[in-house]
Amino acid sequence: MQLAQALVSTPDDLPQAVAPLLALDPDLVLVFGSPEIVCQEGFHDRLSAALPRESLIGCSTAGEIACDDVHEQSCVLTAVRFEQTPIHIQTLPFPADGDATAAGHHLGQALLAARPENLRSVLLFARGTNINGSALIDGLQATIGDHVVIAGGLAGDDGAFRHTVTISPAGISDQTIVAAGLYGDAVVLRNGSAGGWHPFGPTRRVTRSQGNILYTLDDEPALDLYKRYLGDYASGLPASGLLFPFEMLNETAESVGLIRTLLGVNEADKSLTFAGDIREGGFVRMMHSSTDQLILGAEQAADLCLGSDQSAAPASPALALLVSCVGRKLVMGDRLVEEVDSVQERLASELHIPVTISGFYSYGEINPHGKLQTCQLHNQTMTIAVIQEYAKP
Repeated sequence: MQLAQALVSTPDDLPQAVAPLLALDPDLVLVFGSPEIVCQEGFHDRLSAALPRESLIGCSTAGEIACDDVHEQSCVLTAVRFEQTPIHIQTLPFPADGDATAAGHHLGQALLAARPENLRSVLLFARGTNINGSALIDGLQATIGDHVVIAGGLAGDDGAFRHTVTISPAGISDQTIVAAGLYGDAVVLRNGSAGGWHPFGPTRRVTRSQGNILYTLDDEPALDLYKRYLGDYASGLPASGLLFPFEMLNETAESVGLIRTLLGVNEADKSLTFAGDIREGGFVRMMHSSTDQLILGAEQAADLCLGSDQSAAPASPALALLVSCVGRKLVMGDRLVEEVDSVQERLASELHIPVTISGFYSYGEINPHGKLQTCQLHNQTMTIAVIQEYAKP
């Protein structure tokens, strides 16, 4: 596997910046960029003129990650040339009725039909607003099977929560899901995810919810209760909700290890909309954190990643896909780069091979979770997927 990376600040930078990427004749080009750049008229045409159109996959962001730094108002391009791994990029229009489960099912069918080789893993990117991300993942996982590793994230738009897009061979769109299927036994993905958030306040029962919309907690309108706890922060909703996510608990009020972040509020029916499902009959409680705790969470994600099937890891160069939540960015402020530094240092010291880091700040992180390592939608976490290939014999 060969890797090359470029960072551009304007579309005018593309022709010169992408020369090392083009030299690889890449199978895959990850594109993570600020909406101010990727949504410019003609950006996709210029990008596909500079690089193979059929290799492009990515999304708009709330911040870009490249190497050991965090960037804003930029576009990170990471080219990957696989030696033994067939790849297929699949785009799919998001259903007009908003049925994310069906969208995931159709996407899985297309990936399975694309190649006769064994589907090993999927990189998945979708819009970050007006979507039930956990339903999308559930539909995809149910179709391709739990043995296929899924990683990726939901697009951002610099914290505005208005217009998020995906990038694919078909163009730039807020109506398209894009995924890259990696096939065969040569490719290896190792994953880790962790948060660093801590609960506060009482546990509340979810007395009415539908999908990712929460209507009542303990039979009280969810928005009214949430505003009461936020106090002065309530005036900044929905953005201020990123600072106070919900921890998901099961029917016996035990943590399931998942966090949900707020995407929107509805003043008319007093509901809260989250990035993924809120289970009716379960419990939730609010969470908060500090910069030091979030950095420790990023280190834990790296350690989990390194601890997963390390004995079977190949010695080839590695791509580390980092997808972190915009809520973490708001908490850490000027110290944001420290969570990326901590991951880079952990990976470099333990893997002893060249590691190219690429990623973005998102409105939802996609990564395996728990002992069974089934894919889940995460919020407020640092998620890592280290991608490598076995060397040719």
